[in-house]
Amino acid sequence: MCGCTQSTQDQVLHLEGEPSPSAAPTSTIAPRKMPKSISISKQLASIKALQKGSDLEKAVATTALVFRNASDPDGRLGKAKAKNLLHSQFRNFIEGQETKPKYREILSELEEHTENKLDFEDFMILLLSITIMSDLLQSIWHVKITK
Repeated sequence: MCGCTQSTQDQVLHLEGEPSPSAAPTSTIAPRKMPKSISISKQLASIKALQKGSDLEKAVATTALVFRNASDPDGRLGKAKAKNLLHSQFRNFIEGQETKPKYREILSELEEHTENKLDFEDFMILLLSITIMSDLLQSIWHVKITK
């Protein structure tokens, strides 16, 4: 989707007890998956570096874990699974967007993706594209902070 030659998949997620990134192969995402019965919050808690992480770091780590748990052993998502993730995990951002030309364009690009599968980089671009054009983002910008 973005035409990048270097994928962010090359950065290996490492959990406590796994080899350090320098010891792990750099060409694939860590293929080991957590059992589906382990919640994302427990998976996050097992990542030592995030125990004192910021909200933003935890948000990105959550996205990476959701992607990894849904992806195939090669760290890629089929188009159907990517759409399913959007509808199940990102529904508040896509709600009401289905009739908008920009949303249709984004999904059309997903359909035309030549490799038939998305890597983590392409999935993040998809999420960001939908986020930027969503009505929910406009609501977030207008939240009043009270002290």
